[in-house]
Amino acid sequence: MNHLFEAIDFVENSLYEQIITDIGTEQFSIVENFFTAEEVAVLRQSIQEKHEEHSFKKAAIGNRLNETIVKSIRGDVILWMDESHVNAAEALFFKKINDLVSYLNRTCFLGILHKEFHYAIYPKDTFYKRHIDTFQNDDRRKLSFVCYLNEDGWLPENGGELVLYLNENGEEVEKVIYPFPGRVVIFESQIIEHEVKPVNTERLSITGWLKTR
Repeated sequence: MNHLFEAIDFVENSLYEQIITDIGTEQFSIVENFFTAEEVAVLRQSIQEKHEEHSFKKAAIGNRLNETIVKSIRGDVILWMDESHVNAAEALFFKKINDLVSYLNRTCFLGILHKEFHYAIYPKDTFYKRHIDTFQNDDRRKLSFVCYLNEDGWLPENGGELVLYLNENGEEVEKVIYPFPGRVVIFESQIIEHEVKPVNTERLSITGWLKTR
């Protein structure tokens, strides 16, 4: 009987289905309307207010058990988000993320049990060299998630583009993704190497991972 009610309650989400299809075929998905323009605006205000409080820290490489700050590899500053202590903008963000996670687990049986997200600011002239989002001592990250919070009118010459290094028929192909405001990129953490190109104008985002076990 419970299975019957679950089937009745299920409503297909065309946006989430497109993400699933993209990842299944391309190992990444670019989404232009995951958050509305109004939601992006309040999230941008949140990251700017947090930054004014001087609570951001220089980002490290490695996971939290083995962190090292190496400026020659990455130059962003970050602030981890705590879902148990959120403002209105962050509550909105996590509501949508949790809805996506629930849908993925229900339709794709991904077994996503945990998530971690942080605000990320790349000051002018910073970057993040080519890397992959898993660690030798921790392979729980399943999907990487980036939401860009830059100002409206962001131009390609502002830099900070995300480059995904893909394998197509045995050949490496570079997929260049510009950090236009509101754009969300989701990709397989354990497969796709990527980098952030040098930034010419301060670049704002929320970055995180959906994790198993």
